[in-house]
Amino acid sequence: MNQLPAPARSALTLAVLGLLLVVGVVWGWSAATEPLPESTTSDESCTPTTLEAGDKLYTDQVEVSVLNAGNRGSFAARVLAQLAARGFAEGTSGNAPGDAEVERVQVWAPDRSAPEVQLVLSTLGKKVPVVDREVTAPGVVVVVGDRFDKVAKGRKKVTVQSAVEVCVAPPPTAG
Repeated sequence: MNQLPAPARSALTLAVLGLLLVVGVVWGWSAATEPLPESTTSDESCTPTTLEAGDKLYTDQVEVSVLNAGNRGSFAARVLAQLAARGFAEGTSGNAPGDAEVERVQVWAPDRSAPEVQLVLSTLGKKVPVVDREVTAPGVVVVVGDRFDKVAKGRKKVTVQSAVEVCVAPPPTAG
């Protein structure tokens, strides 16, 4: 084969490298400006399910989220881990809104008599207030203050007294 003169080889090398650079920039720009992929999991953290009188609701069917209204760092995450150890499905943990005034513990839910709320209340001690308040966290929301000690043993299940619709947490995934 004929060898190219040195200036032609240099020009050809620069042209190929320039072409690779342009292709890389175009590909990178298209990847960077592409919308993020949709989540493959459902946005719903639970499934509305009707339970009839006599049915049982178990802790692993109840999703619980914990918000920290106190000054103890990572306290909501620790309480959520304690509730998960008692069998509850894990929701989210984080800080309570700034206007939340909770010394010990509250449950934010619209109905104190709901079976899922009763199951959660059984782990929190006596005389826990249930407050009907707008929340964005999934499941039954527990709000802890600085004077909350720990999660009690509580019940593993409740028997539903009359037909009621509850939001049942999805079964845990292997992983």
